[in-house]
Amino acid sequence: MNDPSNKPAFLSVHDIHAYYGESYIVQGVSFNVHEGEILALLGRNGAGKTSTLRSIARLADPMITHGEIWLDHQPLHEMKSYQASIGGVGLVPEDRRIIQGLTVEENLKLAQIAPPVGWSIERIFELFPRLGERRKQEGTTLSGGEQQMLAIGRALARDLKLLLLDEPYEGLAPVIVQEIEKTLLEIKALGITTIIVEQNAVAALKLSDRAVILDTGNVVFDGLASDVLENATLREEYLAI
Repeated sequence: MNDPSNKPAFLSVHDIHAYYGESYIVQGVSFNVHEGEILALLGRNGAGKTSTLRSIARLADPMITHGEIWLDHQPLHEMKSYQASIGGVGLVPEDRRIIQGLTVEENLKLAQIAPPVGWSIERIFELFPRLGERRKQEGTTLSGGEQQMLAIGRALARDLKLLLLDEPYEGLAPVIVQEIEKTLLEIKALGITTIIVEQNAVAALKLSDRAVILDTGNVVFDGLASDVLENATLREEYLAI
């Protein structure tokens, strides 16, 4: 694995603080991600993982009250969610949010920037042959794994720079998880940067280059994913594995 320490950060999250209502969820989180890396963002339930993802995607909840987020020299912290999306940020939420009544192809076309710069519908179908076979099928009738593929494909359709995945393995059979992992490695090989939040921490760590562990809204570890896998005390204390 190449050491990216001498490279500028592609994504820089600096001292962000965020609230859900009066609940102080993200309490000064900072970390960097280099271009083409897969970062596992881990922690126990309630640690602030999803809130951090949503903050990067510039969704209205949670509300950021302090801090900066830079992506490829662009100030995400000054953008609305639609501007971040146009700028290449794609969030795949835990519930996938496939649009009912639309086919696979229509779900992808709705997300696509016109004209597409890098990801045509056919290129997405090359990455996900199953979706190509089901292009005229309603998206909500797909299996869980196929819906996850569609959700990732929909993010790619916006000419993605940064892929944010919230619990992508939730409810999927191990063989489908392996298929999703293979696809994520193919996406990595294309130079796309990925942050993955996943309760199956071991699977996420094995896939990732680096890991950030949160505990009650704070960063308690930032380093190589392999170091977490080798540190039983760290895993037990913060990940319960």
